[in-house]
Amino acid sequence: MKPSGESNTQELFVSGHRACHGCGMALSVRHILKATGKEVIVVTPTGCLETFTSPYGYSPWRVPWIHHVFENAPSIAAGIAAALKAQGRDYIRVLVIGGDGATFDIGFGALSGMLERGDDVLYICVDNGAYMNTGGQRSGASPMFSSTTTDPAGTRSLGKLEMKKDLPVIIAAHGVPYVATASAAYIKDLEKKVKKAMQYHGPRYIQIDTPCPTVWGFPPDRTLEVGRLGVQTGLVPLFEMENGNITSVHRIKNRVPVEEYLRAQKRYRHLFSSDRGRQAIEKIQAQADENIKRFGLLKHSGNKGQ
Repeated sequence: MKPSGESNTQELFVSGHRACHGCGMALSVRHILKATGKEVIVVTPTGCLETFTSPYGYSPWRVPWIHHVFENAPSIAAGIAAALKAQGRDYIRVLVIGGDGATFDIGFGALSGMLERGDDVLYICVDNGAYMNTGGQRSGASPMFSSTTTDPAGTRSLGKLEMKKDLPVIIAAHGVPYVATASAAYIKDLEKKVKKAMQYHGPRYIQIDTPCPTVWGFPPDRTLEVGRLGVQTGLVPLFEMENGNITSVHRIKNRVPVEEYLRAQKRYRHLFSSDRGRQAIEKIQAQADENIKRFGLLKHSGNKGQ
């Protein structure tokens, strides 16, 4: 029989970890667990989250937490879910919280397998757009024209030239019941989507934009501001997909040009010093415009929204 449980107001991710000041990931994880409650087991692959929450002898986690190698979070989580079901304890839900390197790149094969099998796992990607734990190397989630340590900007380079992988849509194509995007700068929206995902069974996916002051290059007291700018430009669309259909979007109240978002971050400063850079900014603006059109993000558009 399922235990009665405790109030979700209990802190399940507490202070004392080693995240950088202003870490959007740490903020997001705290509120993820506020939304799930304590009847969860968290699986975390190698990455920033694992590193700053696991100094020997100390832990901010107040729920069971498991760390493993980079590539197999979905497999570990699927095994835990199967074991809980066999024990008659499947009221305990299984949750992966992993970074974009483990999700978009190294663990993508295992993730696709988990989705195809229909395993009862909620996978949350805390996406800061690079391999921050090891110095900010490029990942499949790194935005186009951002400067990374493996795609650095220079006299002949504008940084990463490839588009960011559209992982939410790739995951939705697996036929999963629930896919959503969220932002550390919109906590109530984030919590609402986690709570909704917990109501489903089977594989589910939430991707959270988590600004990183250290590698993106902005003061740590501006994390929420930078996150909001990403959403308000249209570069970070917030939406829900249920059974392959877009059912909700977070509308933009005050649209801002992408230049305002880019100027706030050191990883884009090279774009403001040349004609080629200006052309790149125009391409980024075109991406934002396309997102706004595709998802119906403006207040006056006709798509269903919030």
